[in-house]
Amino acid sequence: MTTNVRADDLTHCQNAIRTGSLSFHAASRLLPSSVRDPALVLYAFCRLADDEVDEGGHKERAVLTLTERLDLAYAGTPRDTPEDRAFTAIIEEFDMPRALPEALLEGLAWDAVGRRYDTLSGVRDYSARVASSVGAMMCVLMRVREPNALARACDLGVAMQLTNIARDVGEDARAGRLFLPLDWLREAGVDPEDFLADPQATDEIRRIVARLLAEADRLYLRSEAGIKLLPAQARMGIWAARLIYAGIGTEVRRNGCDSISRRARTNSAQKIGWMAQATARATLNRVSPTSAVIFAKPLPEVTYLVDAAARPKPHRGRTIALLDILADLKARERSLGRGRQGA
Repeated sequence: MTTNVRADDLTHCQNAIRTGSLSFHAASRLLPSSVRDPALVLYAFCRLADDEVDEGGHKERAVLTLTERLDLAYAGTPRDTPEDRAFTAIIEEFDMPRALPEALLEGLAWDAVGRRYDTLSGVRDYSARVASSVGAMMCVLMRVREPNALARACDLGVAMQLTNIARDVGEDARAGRLFLPLDWLREAGVDPEDFLADPQATDEIRRIVARLLAEADRLYLRSEAGIKLLPAQARMGIWAARLIYAGIGTEVRRNGCDSISRRARTNSAQKIGWMAQATARATLNRVSPTSAVIFAKPLPEVTYLVDAAARPKPHRGRTIALLDILADLKARERSLGRGRQGA
């Protein structure tokens, strides 16, 4: 192990990912330990953050607490928990730009207020925060700060999140959440409130799911060019992640794009097959010419992440956008608190 993370904290993070994120745990087995260990810490902290917002009874308080924990981590005085101690060590060792975990925090805040997205660009804005931020942080852990590589890593993050959204349409709707572009719903003649009240796998919804998966596939293909710019030992693990997550989309299609009455699942045999493919593709990467796609401009929604990771600056204060959403959360929490007292 090459990180400054305590051995017991690393073991805790490994166990958290083994039970909480099967797809990432499978892909991580193909990463060299110099990348795998800090990556497991990163994913454990991100998973903890996501679970606290998704599963907690008070989403507003969960995000505000996470904000405080991030402040403590960047001050070098983390909470006395394995994830916080380990993440603080990663921040210090890799000079992790604060804008990257704060982007994730902003996306979780959007979840907490139930934000919906008018267009595909809005969905990509959200995906950039909750997924591409992690892709950019993974590049930092590999000590890769080349802008083109970062742009393609962000493509992969958006693709993965679009796949997750397509898979979870029914689960999200039953929880009162909607991540599909509202203009796509309107074009299809679907009223969002009616859909949330009674989610059904209609032909219109299936076509929207298929359309979202097509956009994910476009970005998966764009992301491949960037893998060649990663350290050779890390390429298999990233190829595995790309193939495993795209495989989830394939299972959604096998279900007729019905992600409401059925949940797409992949099995161990499939993961083993994708990991074998990842090994072959990573080997081919060493001799194949560099694709011109590597020079494609980053998606507009992820450009600020690429800039933050490529040119690390002294850790500055929060952005106005993040301050605004945190102020909104504080106001909501106060309002909920008064409501509970009144009851």
